[in-house]
Amino acid sequence: MFGVEEELLLVDASELEPVPWGWKVAQRHGPRPETGHEMTAEFQQEQLEIVYPPQLTLDDQLECLRVGRSWADDAASAFGARAVALATTPGAVTPHLVPNPRFQRIAEWTGITAVQQLTGGMHVHVDVASRAEAVAVLDRIRVWLPTLLALSSNSPFWNGSDTAFHSYRNQLWSRWPNTGPPDAFGSIESYDRQRESLLRSGVPLDEGMLYSDARLCDPHSTLEIRVTDVCLYATHAAVLAALIRALVETAARQWSAGAPPLQVETAVLRAWTWRASRCGLGRALVSPHTGFPGPAAEVVSELLEMVTPVLVEYGELEQVTGMVAEILRTGNGAQHQREAYVNAGDVHDVVAAALYATHEVSDKTPVNVGED
Repeated sequence: MFGVEEELLLVDASELEPVPWGWKVAQRHGPRPETGHEMTAEFQQEQLEIVYPPQLTLDDQLECLRVGRSWADDAASAFGARAVALATTPGAVTPHLVPNPRFQRIAEWTGITAVQQLTGGMHVHVDVASRAEAVAVLDRIRVWLPTLLALSSNSPFWNGSDTAFHSYRNQLWSRWPNTGPPDAFGSIESYDRQRESLLRSGVPLDEGMLYSDARLCDPHSTLEIRVTDVCLYATHAAVLAALIRALVETAARQWSAGAPPLQVETAVLRAWTWRASRCGLGRALVSPHTGFPGPAAEVVSELLEMVTPVLVEYGELEQVTGMVAEILRTGNGAQHQREAYVNAGDVHDVVAAALYATHEVSDKTPVNVGED
């Protein structure tokens, strides 16, 4: 089983500017028993989080994502808003904190970091057999997290400017404490010791603030991969989720077979992540096997080759490899956003194009900026 959480941005339906209705939309709707979806408020009121029910197949995951995005959009429409899959806001915005006691404590503690925090990620949960297996998997997938970030990158703009990054969300998120690539732990005891030491320091106010790019999620018996941007297209999101599920399963089998993880220091892995955030798929990524930069398509192919046996068993090899090839050919979300900006030179056109992409199979008509 594997499940997805998406953080969506809410924008005014006519002006396409961020609007602070997420908290009220979530209060009105909450869980959706007939499909298993859940709508929750996020850190800022301009956001809305959709928690999707766990799925078994890629096809079901894609349908689940489409239903959830459409539901979020319909719910937002009651407030004159739309839900869009953007990992940062292309234009200038002053976010509004959700009036939640925990969020308020975090904002008081982290100051301007919280004030300027308005980013949307995609979190993928994959079932694991035990906490020991989860840590063993974590040790083996950590070197591939930058590649996943590059595939998902969907945040080139911030505060009205092109940042030159493919995932500027990753840069903004890295300002929080306890973020970035996880260490190689070797055992559940080592993982727990680090967690307790961090909590003792008082820097993270609670376990929820252990913001590593991948972590154990004990309440759900899952491994949570958090490195990815929210994807522009539901098809991209579903395929990335399936790829992550295959990566986790492959790592679990490697552990069972006694295959050791690739040894990469966390400081080095942080540098690989920075490169993925900066370059996306447009330039070189670092190969976990060589430690040197290489063409992004070749590094992605290394990942696909490693997980191919699992994808074949799930009957998803053709779908995953086909969509990944399409992403490499036509670009990730960041590249699509830049194309929209070049065509019109206005960040509002980026939002309009993103709305259409977010609801790619919706019967809603595209938003046309500037029409009466």
